[in-house]
Formats: sequence, C-alpha cells, structure tokens
Amino acid sequence: MNHYNHVPMELSNYLKKLYGNPTDEKYTPGYGVLPIIKYIPEGKTVWCPFDTEHSEFVLKFRDAGFHVVHSHICNGQDFFDYEPSQWDVLVSNPPFSRKVEVFDRCLKLGKPFALLMSNYWLNNVAPCRLFQHTDMELLMFDKRIQFGQGKNVPFNSSYFCHGLLPKQIIFEQIDVSDKSPSRMQGDIPDTDKHQSASE
Repeated sequence: MNHYNHVPMELSNYLKKLYGNPTDEKYTPGYGVLPIIKYIPEGKTVWCPFDTEHSEFVLKFRDAGFHVVHSHICNGQDFFDYEPSQWDVLVSNPPFSRKVEVFDRCLKLGKPFALLMSNYWLNNVAPCRLFQHTDMELLMFDKRIQFGQGKNVPFNSSYFCHGLLPKQIIFEQIDVSDKSPSRMQGDIPDTDKHQSASE
C-alpha cells in the first residue's frame, strides 16, 4: 500500500508541471462517491489512480469494505506509465484536460471502470469515437456535484462507465446534505490558492 507524504505548496508552476493544466486538480466530495459504490461487486480491488490516501474515493470505498489501491502523480505515479500489480475496477475523477487520453488508456487496460466527468463531454465527438465498438454506461444525477470550495460549478457530472452498470443509462437522486469538503485537499498543493496567486 502506498502512503503519501504531505507535499509542500509551491506557488510556482508546481501544478502546471504535474498536469499540464493547473485547474485539473479537483476534489470530489464524499456525496459524489457514494452513488457508485453499490455498483462495484463485493470482493473486488478498487484502483483510484488520481487519488491520495485522503481522497474521498479511497476513504469511502474502504469504509464500504473494499480493498483499495491508490496512486497520484504527485508521488511520481503517472497514470499513463503506472499500474498497480493487482486491481479489478478503476474508479476516480480524472484530469479533465486529458480526458480523451485517460479514457483511451482505460479501455486498453481492459477492465471495468467508472470515471466522474462533466456532462459537457457528451457534446464532443470523442465519446463516439472511443466507444464506437464497445459499451459506454452513464450514471446520471439530479443535482450538481460541487468540486472543492468556492463558486458553484456550472455543469452537471456523471459517471462514465464501462463494464459496470446493469443498463446503459441510470438516473439517480443524489443526497448532497453532507457538504463536507474532500479531505484530499490537505495532501497536495491547494489549486485555488495557486490560481489566486497566479492571477
């Protein structure tokens, strides 16, 4: 199991060097993780590839009794080069600016996955190209998931899945009563502060 040390915040180009886009680090609250858990078969090992040990994906899945492995680029584990030795299902919130590359790799890995993404992506031709010869499944919600703190996000999000859901589109109500922020925010540099300092 990998353990992450706290990474000191460098208000230089730290996030840009890691992601190519400093806005890619978004924190999913716990209520955004809970709806997908029931669709993961019991006994499976869940890989969270864009997450530290305090990510709500890691914490909520462990609370539900799953074995979880996690990795994050801040620890030198680049999703495009790194893969754990054993895992069954991939679940996370990927960097939006590299979404096409992420989905392409997920499909090539050949295992079930669920990636939380903006519904804006459905306006793009990329999903049609990527999933032209395989199934894409959607877990859609009646409320918006707020990532991090600050301004409300202007878009709805869904889990874009493959090999997980019992049917192609599922609509669910999401309980947003617990608005506690993601505990992952303390593990890596604060994106919002980075953006404010660079403006």
